[in-house]
Amino acid sequence: MTTQLAHPPVAPAANPMQRFKPWQLLLALPLLALAIWPWTAGQFVLHLAILTCINVVIVNGLSLIDRTGQLSFGHSAPVALGAYASVLLATQGGLGILGGAALGLVFVAVVAAALGWVILRLRGVYFVLVTFAFAELVRLIALDAISLTGGANGIAAIAPLQIGGFAFDTRARFYALALALALASLGFMLWLFKRPMGQAMNAVAANPALAESTGLSVLRIQIVAYVGGCVLAGLGGVLTARYIGFISPESFNTSASVAFITMLVIGGRKSLYGPILGAVVLTPLPELFRGAVQTQHMFYGAALILILRFLPGGIASVVARVSRKGGAQ
Repeated sequence: MTTQLAHPPVAPAANPMQRFKPWQLLLALPLLALAIWPWTAGQFVLHLAILTCINVVIVNGLSLIDRTGQLSFGHSAPVALGAYASVLLATQGGLGILGGAALGLVFVAVVAAALGWVILRLRGVYFVLVTFAFAELVRLIALDAISLTGGANGIAAIAPLQIGGFAFDTRARFYALALALALASLGFMLWLFKRPMGQAMNAVAANPALAESTGLSVLRIQIVAYVGGCVLAGLGGVLTARYIGFISPESFNTSASVAFITMLVIGGRKSLYGPILGAVVLTPLPELFRGAVQTQHMFYGAALILILRFLPGGIASVVARVSRKGGAQ
């Protein structure tokens, strides 16, 4: 008598469209519409959209540093270094726009690695104070090095970015570039935190002592995150210089660092989508409060207090809550 082995039933291949639920579509469509809308809404909206995309890149860098348990209060420093280094290397170094930008980001990475090796041994308020002091040092150097940076007058008439002879000299073109880089920075973050290095960063943030006891090098992991975060901030500085066409020390003052932190906290520190949400909500505010800087600072302070008191997870926590309810249906 022969015995036939029963083969387990083979599950049919999943239809990719089955992965998407109605609530996910409802969340994705407004974001897609928001990305396309500036091209049809006029020059002022395009301007705000470009600044928002630049801020997404910068705040993604701050988020990367924060996700190892260290919050920088001087994130304007790598933005300034990227802006000044890229412009000076392109003009006075004769490297051209792309060469200046590339080497400028290398410069930011080297400075961040050297600085991080020293200051990342500090914890809590000590790290915050040192990053704040470094940002002020960078601003004061830019203010005093008049022969290089123009001092308080800054550097004007900065040429628009060009790639392969194609100039991003209109807002519509520059928005396409800024949007692509903002999405690329988000894609990088999503990719990184699915990899062992990203998981190690989360472990360090959760419990540095426990992470160290399992064989992870906490300092090395934090340096990697700090360098990566500063390079993203430096890229934001490059974009700022090439879009605005003017940089000065006051473009990178303490208010800028506070704005970046506020965007991260209001968007959601624990979510990879927090920088996008925070930048979309807060970037237009300086335009609304133009000429009333104190009012802007008061709003930032009030918003931070309210978010920390009633919504500590930021706007992203609300989106996540809606997502969970939608997924349960």
